[in-house]
Amino acid sequence: MMAFPVERVRDTKILVIGDIMLDRYWFGEVERISPEAPVPVVRVARREDRLGGAANVARNIVALGAQAVLMGLVGADEAGERVVALAGQEGIDARMVVTPSIHTTLKMRVLGRQQQLLRVDFEELPENGCLDALMGAAEAALADADIVVLSDYAKGCLARVQEVIALCRSAGVPVLVDPKGHDYARYRGATIITPNRLEMSQAVGAWKDEDDLERRAQALRAELELEALLITRSEQGMTLFTDQGRHHIDAQAHEVFDVSGAGDTVLATLAVSRGAGLDWQTSVAWANRAGGIVVGKLGTSVVTAGELS
Repeated sequence: MMAFPVERVRDTKILVIGDIMLDRYWFGEVERISPEAPVPVVRVARREDRLGGAANVARNIVALGAQAVLMGLVGADEAGERVVALAGQEGIDARMVVTPSIHTTLKMRVLGRQQQLLRVDFEELPENGCLDALMGAAEAALADADIVVLSDYAKGCLARVQEVIALCRSAGVPVLVDPKGHDYARYRGATIITPNRLEMSQAVGAWKDEDDLERRAQALRAELELEALLITRSEQGMTLFTDQGRHHIDAQAHEVFDVSGAGDTVLATLAVSRGAGLDWQTSVAWANRAGGIVVGKLGTSVVTAGELS
């Protein structure tokens, strides 16, 4: 495989729109069981906040050396302020719509001896007024984007995803979508969608074999007017479907430690590679390599251009 195009990547500008989250980690030691209930008592020794969701996609894009503009919704709260601060520290051009009507999506994880014991989620669906503001800001930001990434975690930010895709098509900007749910008609007109194995089966039903999968995938691609469709299949690797047919690449992970955020890394690497002018097959190969690296790390993490090379 050719060398990762670091020079071209530096000039690539990627607009990321989607559900923004704060991933909060509390690390500690477990030495006893609570006398109040049969649960472990965690004595917290360290706390760490990381960007999650669409913000983690942007974080991975910057780590690979490209430029990222991040747009989404956050609340007027401590978690929202933390997201903005972390984005600035990572070198992300954060253009968040801040609204007092919702709380920032927060996923809090409690770990004992590097083992996740509990996750607590805080989330709310946004109102139409927030989405109006986001749509206006997104349209303005499209002028400077080489490629657009839509990161859908079903938290409501992309409730009007069809309008966003239409804006991208009108501007002639390729749009990559990480989908959610089973109604993929809402992603019609995107350049590529990247469902995982479970999401694909929810969209097209269970397949009997690889030939059956190819028939279903190509039918979905044609129906949605996609240039490409990429299925991420965990330990089975990735399978790309285009006009040229099926292209499969085996997984490269040596050790799977934590799959949190792996899809974000794959999506970011695919966008960066494609934005730098690589073809789909080469872009998928780099995305596959990045996914294999990131699952060996704890929590939502990034892969750098140096690690890829």
